[in-house]
Amino acid sequence: MDFDLPEETRDLQDMVREFAAKEISPNAARWSENEEFPTPVFTKLGELGLMGMLVPEEYGGAGSDMVSYVAVMEELGAADQSVASSWNAHSTIATLPLLAYGTEEQKRRWLAPLARGEALGAFGLTEPGAGSDAAGITTTARRTDGGWVINGTKMFITNAGTDISQGVTLLATTGRDEDGRKRFATFYVPTGTPGYTCGARLRKLGWHAMDTRELVFADCFVPDGHLVGEEGGGLRQFLSVLDKGRISVAALGLSLAKAALALALKHATERHQFGRPLSAFQAVAHKIADIGTEFEAARWMVYRAAWLADRGRPYGTEAAMAKLYASEVANRAASQAVQIHGGYGYVRESEISRFYADAKILEIGEGTNEIQRDVIARALVKQVGAVRQV
Repeated sequence: MDFDLPEETRDLQDMVREFAAKEISPNAARWSENEEFPTPVFTKLGELGLMGMLVPEEYGGAGSDMVSYVAVMEELGAADQSVASSWNAHSTIATLPLLAYGTEEQKRRWLAPLARGEALGAFGLTEPGAGSDAAGITTTARRTDGGWVINGTKMFITNAGTDISQGVTLLATTGRDEDGRKRFATFYVPTGTPGYTCGARLRKLGWHAMDTRELVFADCFVPDGHLVGEEGGGLRQFLSVLDKGRISVAALGLSLAKAALALALKHATERHQFGRPLSAFQAVAHKIADIGTEFEAARWMVYRAAWLADRGRPYGTEAAMAKLYASEVANRAASQAVQIHGGYGYVRESEISRFYADAKILEIGEGTNEIQRDVIARALVKQVGAVRQV
């Protein structure tokens, strides 16, 4: 077994680390305090070929694997979670449905500019009354001459209202089958389409520099060519790309734990009390040991899920496990790091306070951790049943 990253992946990670240290870390606190979306950073990420990492080169992407994606996320997220989470939403749920189910014309028209970093992508699933219950959405798409009329509201949508937002890929209901089951479809709605409006930016507990809004669709007409994939298969399409999204959020949690560990170590070795550095006190040293141990455990869970995905092997359960564990490790690491900082960690000027505020959403987004436990439990019970049948 070889636990070393490939040389080209290490080189890529080094490049991103240097970029983050120069372009992101020095500005992250200001972006957060001002709730400012840093458009220039995403333009530069596009110039580095990082805005379409999971998209093949023929559509303007880099054609990278999931292991490389996780390696890049480690560095971006350790610098700033808002930038990393916006980049992640763009790179996964906003682009992968177009890649997997879009027509050739749709890929050239919408996917390629996203992959090249010329524009930012968004995905609209969550609604005021539907989050974990994806099938509970009420946004409708009614067939009409030459296209579809969309009505409904989406909530907590990332990247839809920036000055470089290209549009939103959304899930809507299109009617019911003969047995009464809802039918779903995916549509691409470009920014500026009549009937599509973005609400004001939501003020969140964390992720202050990330653009998050309510989206409203009122008799919003889109032509037939904006239907992504087959009508009736929208929910299945969404679920099929969700596992990679879970790996990416797990990597986001991993990056936060990495930042928390680094900040805890820095403060504990530089801050002195009773004539000794904090790291010399066993109570503090044990906290650092716990953060470091859990970080390493999370790291290899996340990379293993990515490794399985790259090899075309089943990875849904491992992705759910990685997201569950890494997000909870991130929260514990941030909390313990604030404790090590003491009062300094509780003021907003401290870097750790920003990561502490960003941590909680990792247990909620991309499927709550309660949902992850349901997914994992079902898979394990199914495995037991399969063994007994043999």
